[in-house]
Amino acid sequence: MQNVKYAPEEPICAVATALAPAALGIVRCSGKNTIELISKVFSRPKALCSAAGNTLVYGWMKDGAAPVDEVLLSVFRAPKSFTGEEMVEISCHGGPNVVLSVYNLLLKNGFRQAEKGEFTFRAFINGKADLTKAEAVREIIDSHTGEARSRAAGRLAGNLFEEIDSIKKLITDTLAAIEVEIEYPEDEETISDTFDEKLLLQAAERLKALNDSWQGEKLYQDGVRVVLCGKTNAGKSSLFNAILKEERAIVSDIEGTTRDWIESFVDIQGIPCRLFDTAGLRETDDEIEAQGVNITRNLSQGSDLNLYILDSRKGLLEEDCEFLKKSQSPCILVWNKADLVDSADLSADSHENLENTFPAVKAQVKISAKKGSGFDLLYKAIGDVLKEGKSTERSQVGLGSQRQKDAVSEALESVNHAIMVCQELTLDAVVQDLEDALDSLGELTGEVCADDVLESIFSHFCVGK
Repeated sequence: MQNVKYAPEEPICAVATALAPAALGIVRCSGKNTIELISKVFSRPKALCSAAGNTLVYGWMKDGAAPVDEVLLSVFRAPKSFTGEEMVEISCHGGPNVVLSVYNLLLKNGFRQAEKGEFTFRAFINGKADLTKAEAVREIIDSHTGEARSRAAGRLAGNLFEEIDSIKKLITDTLAAIEVEIEYPEDEETISDTFDEKLLLQAAERLKALNDSWQGEKLYQDGVRVVLCGKTNAGKSSLFNAILKEERAIVSDIEGTTRDWIESFVDIQGIPCRLFDTAGLRETDDEIEAQGVNITRNLSQGSDLNLYILDSRKGLLEEDCEFLKKSQSPCILVWNKADLVDSADLSADSHENLENTFPAVKAQVKISAKKGSGFDLLYKAIGDVLKEGKSTERSQVGLGSQRQKDAVSEALESVNHAIMVCQELTLDAVVQDLEDALDSLGELTGEVCADDVLESIFSHFCVGK
């Protein structure tokens, strides 16, 4: 594989930790002669050069005779390293000046600055990781919740690669049987009699499951916009603070206290949510508050989910109905201050029929933002609405990027076409579809597919018989 930007084997280095005051900082190095080059600026060169892989060496980084910092060197010998090359990770004191001093010392002594993603790229070209694992590294770094990180970790551990590899075997076994039939044709009434179509049906089913997984995985990667809206004094800011578990929004009994919107990140059932607290919806002559109301309407129309807050004591008012009729985003009705109302009033038939009256309303929940009751039900309702129609089961392998989704979609289309035409067209047409499917899956993982077909033929058929 050629790459004009990266130069494989060339010694590279990079600061691998944040440039901020900390106990430790790490400078990562990889490439040909990495250990030898570092030994020239290390206080114990012989100990470093003779060190076995996966060991630590203590000493000082030195610029000539001047000490730079006291360090621990983690030594990795090829091919047993992340990149598959010689690697050394320098653990130094974490002050930004110290870390940069070590880094600049390396740049002056044979190393060049690593490009973005170059360590992972080298892991890929050296066979230490396929493309799905390489992409999972970035997913983990960019993850906003534990659930998102955990799903990416599964792909880094190889669950997606293993699923793709298993699907490829179904296709290559079928293709191998067809290739043998083309080489040694016999009288068959139909094309489908020459191979077992069940393998392709299994492949199509599993590809479809992968294809369908993307929307669910994307939910955990990209997150959603959740807007708290409703009339003034319904308790939006109180709920905002209660969800964040901190006093971010001003809470007052005075109507119109919130005039602008504020936002914060929150993890709700593992889904990254940008939560917006907004100005209360009402007619007002106050120019500034009116601008806030307009912003609220705009935010609510562009959200992934609205939490429409209602004062349980006042019930559903005409202005609330007007908003819900016009809402283009799904809504959850949040009956706040439920502790101040008789429970029988909250379970009235008029409440139960609201989901049929307003298409935007997907669920209703009773809470008390002040007392913190009903939040478990609220979080569950939010998760259920956001995950509706999406495949989010943890037991299922999921895709990690749009690129992977596109490749799986193309493979699925090719396999489905092969199943459709096997009753009508020539074997060559089916072969072309299956080879196209393997090419798509090969692009997904970064593998070459032709060798897989050859291996399947020789391992399962005695061609010379």
